Amino acid sequence: MIPGYQVLAVRIRAELEDLDRSVRRVERAWQAAQHAGADQDMFIDSAALNLHGFYAGVERLCEAVAMQLDGSLPKGEAWHRDLLDQMTLDLPGLRPPVISAAVRQTLDEYRRFRHVVRNVYAESLDPLRVGELVEKLPALWGQLKSELTGFAGFLEGVSGADDVAG
Repeated sequence: MIPGYQVLAVRIRAELEDLDRSVRRVERAWQAAQHAGADQDMFIDSAALNLHGFYAGVERLCEAVAMQLDGSLPKGEAWHRDLLDQMTLDLPGLRPPVISAAVRQTLDEYRRFRHVVRNVYAESLDPLRVGELVEKLPALWGQLKSELTGFAGFLEGVSGADDVAG
């Protein structure tokens, strides 16, 4: 049994629940923004903040995989982008890709947006850009959830391999 793999699998499954809540909050905030009149900006801000939270949760999982399985976290100015790239790698004898190249490409948009949310005033957020990301989120979330669930299953299978062999 490989306890670290089992722990990481449990962590991924728990984070999936948190990510699901973030996705629902984004969708609720965006729906409310469509009917809020003068208060629309507050709901757009809420959608943006929850998009930020969604990506931050994904990145936490990627960091955990990088540290616990790969043994290294990218360094340098572009480490956030490099981390996404690392998650698409097939590392024979260690792990399969965590995410597909297509999911990585879409996640990169959320990574860049997260940077905007962190570094500008809320009134400077572009509602059209927030809307674009909200519209893409259901498809991204469906695919990402499937890939992360599959990866957690891989970890569980590997963590129990010693039990079967013993």
